[in-house]
Amino acid sequence: MKAEKKEFYVKGVSYVIRTAVESDAASLSKLRFQIDGETQNLDREAGEAFLDEEDLKKVIREDQEAENHLFLVADIAGMLVGFARCEGNSLKRLSHKVVVGVCVKRDFWGCGIGRNLLSEILNWADLNGIKRVELQVLETNKRAILLYMDNGFKVEGVLRCDKLLSDGKYYDTIVMGRTSGIAG
Repeated sequence: MKAEKKEFYVKGVSYVIRTAVESDAASLSKLRFQIDGETQNLDREAGEAFLDEEDLKKVIREDQEAENHLFLVADIAGMLVGFARCEGNSLKRLSHKVVVGVCVKRDFWGCGIGRNLLSEILNWADLNGIKRVELQVLETNKRAILLYMDNGFKVEGVLRCDKLLSDGKYYDTIVMGRTSGIAG
């Protein structure tokens, strides 16, 4: 699926959030690899579950064809600095929800890119009848947890000792969800 392109100017940084296209695949592969190495907030270490250009072209094509998938990128003058992806499910009982992930290059943290990627995802979900958006976040990622709470997400559970980080310690994963237009 596709979303409207939008321009943002935050803290002196001008960027566009738009739907990913196949020509983004090589840049996305490099960006994903870089972001994985910059933070422990994600599931992967740098190089794990690596997706090359062809892998990402396939993901982008599939996301454009599926009604309940969306892949957005944050673009600064042709340089990708972040992305967000929603993945829905084709099973009828699960078709009302999507799982979302948001990633931003460390050099651009604090520029509102993650906030605006999430906002665009939620706007798209609301406009397309998606009733539930869910995600998982590392317990130490306090800024992200606050961002999600500010956008209507609630803590729904904790996966105890879910992640083993490079410091040799285990950390919890927080399960969060946002529902709209349904009783629950």
